[in-house]
Amino acid sequence: MSHPFQQLFDEQHTHFHQKIKTSSIQKRLKKLKALKTWIKQNEKEICEEIYKDFGKGEEEVLLTEIKPIIDEIKQHTLHLSEWAETKKVSSSVAFWGTRSYIQFEPKGVTLLIAPWNYPFNLCIGPLISAIGAGCTAIIKPSEHTPNTSNLIDKMISELFDSREVKVVQGDVAVSTELLALPFDHIFFTGSPAVGKLVMQAAAKNLTSVTLELGGRNPAIVDETANIKDAAQKIVWGKFINSGQTCIAPNYVLVHETQSDPLKKALINQLNIQFPPVSESLTNIVNSHHFNRLSHLLEVTIKEGGVILHGGKTVKENNFISPTLIEGISENSTLFQEEIFGPILPIITYTSLDQALTLIRTTEKPLALYLFSQSKKNKRSVLSQSSAGTTAINETTIQFAQPHLPFGGVNHSGIGKAHGNFGFLEFSNQRSVLHQRVGLTTLKTIFPPYSNLKRKLIRFITFWV
Repeated sequence: MSHPFQQLFDEQHTHFHQKIKTSSIQKRLKKLKALKTWIKQNEKEICEEIYKDFGKGEEEVLLTEIKPIIDEIKQHTLHLSEWAETKKVSSSVAFWGTRSYIQFEPKGVTLLIAPWNYPFNLCIGPLISAIGAGCTAIIKPSEHTPNTSNLIDKMISELFDSREVKVVQGDVAVSTELLALPFDHIFFTGSPAVGKLVMQAAAKNLTSVTLELGGRNPAIVDETANIKDAAQKIVWGKFINSGQTCIAPNYVLVHETQSDPLKKALINQLNIQFPPVSESLTNIVNSHHFNRLSHLLEVTIKEGGVILHGGKTVKENNFISPTLIEGISENSTLFQEEIFGPILPIITYTSLDQALTLIRTTEKPLALYLFSQSKKNKRSVLSQSSAGTTAINETTIQFAQPHLPFGGVNHSGIGKAHGNFGFLEFSNQRSVLHQRVGLTTLKTIFPPYSNLKRKLIRFITFWV
């Protein structure tokens, strides 16, 4: 039985080698400019379709779905020529007479598998990097946000030849079929569990991968932190998009002297930023995830967890109110997984060493947050922990800093995205060395090995 996507893959493969691979920087930027124009002209429709999928308000769509994409295109417009420029490298005495440089070439036909939590941003962001590097792309948007996926399909079909960029829709079976093809690069955003399956499939074809995953992101609030400031930023970073964010704080570790003030400040900020009757509250994406989170709340309460604030669920709308939990430990079910919803557990610690030890018992997170005014504590956290990204006295906005690489480490991801780092993910850094014709330093040590040549080899080995 023939593969359902073999023809599409072959068409992109041929088109890449015949036309796309040698496309100029100007042509790539022209495509990105057209993408930017389409987004601006259809801003209202983008907001409407994402709202249909899970009730995300216009302000959140503009800030978290559209602005990062516009910024990414701006970065490419300003810097793509510089990123793609051949980079000369120096040569040692042993390579006298040679010229060496790094040439950036597009990897080829790529597969982009996008998630549902930021269905537009996390789909189009990698596409910008692929286009900037000069690749073709097959896009698999999430089946859990069908309205946004249809919109993306419409946008891509209007802007691109299918031999260059094509949207393929469907469920897990479609993703599995696509992963069987010998892509030149795969960019996957999603859970660590599925990331392992993607990597396993890619290994069969020795395909390189970028895995943007997640993790149990800690937020430390130490004894020197400004509590009001920390509460404002934690509430926004955690509960925007109803906690359905891969870099949202998964739990808070607060010093025992700051515990009560922080809880009061968090509740106060929830009442300000996300009051019970508010259009700022996004729904859970579907009934499956709503049931998962509702069950997690029930189990947490049975295990001794106490709801400080929130806890309201509305099954008809897949809605869960922003919820604060205390009374859990590292052995609680709530601590054992990435929550990915509007539930925030608060754990008290007595020393920074205790907090860091607890963090090190989990897999390396995608993000780690520290609220502190202590230089010593900042140094300790950075030197004694590991995370894909870190923000100090802030949450989540490191994702949007266009000059920083974004990505995880080990369990939270492989590879980096955004700006130049995204360009590099979709590029082969091809090393090129030009040697002179005739006498070269290397020829002086070609066999047969005389005593003089042996001395030269020893000299070159240890001194040149």
